[in-house]
Amino acid sequence: MLSDAEFQPTIQASDLGRARAFYEGVLGLESEHEAEAGITYRCGKGTTFFLYPTQHAGTGQHTLGGWLVEDVEHTVAWMRGRGVTFEEYDFPGLKTVDGIADLGSERAAWFKDTEGNILTVSQLMA
Repeated sequence: MLSDAEFQPTIQASDLGRARAFYEGVLGLESEHEAEAGITYRCGKGTTFFLYPTQHAGTGQHTLGGWLVEDVEHTVAWMRGRGVTFEEYDFPGLKTVDGIADLGSERAAWFKDTEGNILTVSQLMA
């Protein structure tokens, strides 16, 4: 039953207007649907996420979700040009170099939105 249903991640925003300006103005996304409860954004291959207001935004210290891209270095450069700052990590098993980690089967870079949510862009390696 659920394996045939679309799955929609949710992202919290303490200031929906500020978050909207980031997702639309900085990341270049377009809202698909607006409701009193929040905003739905459609991304590639029919995927969506829902941005909604709550006072608990940015409290998760884990990656909420991310975009699979064709070229992570190109995407990171484009995003930096639009003002996005990427996280630098140096943990056992996870080290970024210029914001990008080589994880063997993928290369990934993490950033925070205006609400403190951790998101990623990653490239699967062949």
